[in-house]
Amino acid sequence: MVAVVEGQAGMTRADHPVVVIGAGPVGLAAAAHLLERGLEPLVLEAGSSVGSSIRAWGHVRLFSTWRYNLDPASVRLLEKHGWQSPRPTALPYGSQIVADYLEPLAATPELSSRVRTRHRVLAVTRQDRDKGAGIGRDQTPFLLRVQRPDGSIADLLARAVIDASGTWETPAPLGSSGLPALGEEEAVQARLITAPLPDVSASGFARRRVLVVGGGHSAANSVLALSRLAQTNPGTEVLWAIRAETPGRAYGGGSADGLPARGQLGARLRTMVESGVVHLVTGFRTERIEILEGERLRVHAADGRTLDADRLIPATGFRPDLSILSEVRLDLDPAVDAPRQLGPLIDPDFHSCGTVEPHGATVLAHPEEDFYIVGMKSYGRAPTFLMATGYEQVRSIAAALAGDHVAAGAVQLELPATGVCSGVGSDGAAEESLLGASCCSTPEKTPVVIGFPTGLAHGRSS
Repeated sequence: MVAVVEGQAGMTRADHPVVVIGAGPVGLAAAAHLLERGLEPLVLEAGSSVGSSIRAWGHVRLFSTWRYNLDPASVRLLEKHGWQSPRPTALPYGSQIVADYLEPLAATPELSSRVRTRHRVLAVTRQDRDKGAGIGRDQTPFLLRVQRPDGSIADLLARAVIDASGTWETPAPLGSSGLPALGEEEAVQARLITAPLPDVSASGFARRRVLVVGGGHSAANSVLALSRLAQTNPGTEVLWAIRAETPGRAYGGGSADGLPARGQLGARLRTMVESGVVHLVTGFRTERIEILEGERLRVHAADGRTLDADRLIPATGFRPDLSILSEVRLDLDPAVDAPRQLGPLIDPDFHSCGTVEPHGATVLAHPEEDFYIVGMKSYGRAPTFLMATGYEQVRSIAAALAGDHVAAGAVQLELPATGVCSGVGSDGAAEESLLGASCCSTPEKTPVVIGFPTGLAHGRSS
């Protein structure tokens, strides 16, 4: 069943809402900022509830405190209705971010009627304009084709679009060449390869040989969770394979980290490796996966080495789903699939993950006027996104859409130093710092910059 276009007759482009794709922290923050600017938001969420991606790793505790996870406009909206902020120094689990922050925010009278769950955006374009039609394009409303909860398809019109859909549903493959390893898809179908960041306390991991592949924060959390499981369940073996030649990047900055819990994460990881609880394999580039008898798999590296395991946990990062934007005029960095002006500042081969130049509507702009990609998706394949960055992105964009270009350009952001940064010659895989992507905000003091400083005059361009 196909529905007609919603809100068409007699309406100008300005009469339509600003559509936000995704009801995660950055998407809901965008809606809160739009409301403060007097603009009408409509949030479309593919999942059955807000924060659906975070729910998938809700068992994981973030390494930053509550005070670094809250958007100012969202807090102002919540406090109007008596919301009590969690203890600012507590470290929340992903499930608490959803239950104690995102759900109350979406339930406010201002947002409850403006958030539609189980509404999956299938495509974005301009009404009566394909990608090649330029005359009058900027005066034409956006058209979003959406699958609704009953399975019907509707076309919705919008004055502007903010894509905050994230990257969780499109994990990067295990293959070191950017393609799935030979046999990878068959191993996924056989459920020998899990989803990223699984809850290892569930059945299927204890007293098994489990391999984690990846060198980012998500890999570190899975390795540590398996280590705890191994200490209480004899017979559990933990293997950890990374593409880098050394694990220094994964170990992080220790006491030099601007977020103590993040530094402790790396320190515990190092202890587990040095104590022999975790068997670390470096320089391992996955080429082929073979399914063995007895529901086991063998992972072949390009250099001929092999690793056998009962289960494999992938932690090689994520990619943006650009398929829904094929009719939108984008200007993307060729290396990381981020907006072209942002790409050189975040490229993991050159970028210091401890700092990033504040950026907003101007840096995130595309040739398609009033279309923006924000949040984790705005970083494309780069793993260094921090939640505070997304909050500042949408604050600036809301100001720009409201015509306040002075406020839109006045971007300000301070981020905590990681204590260790990627550089030329580090692990070339854009491995996802998932928890960093979901936890961090402005520290109370100016951070110590460690590694290559990144700004408009730095990064890949230098």
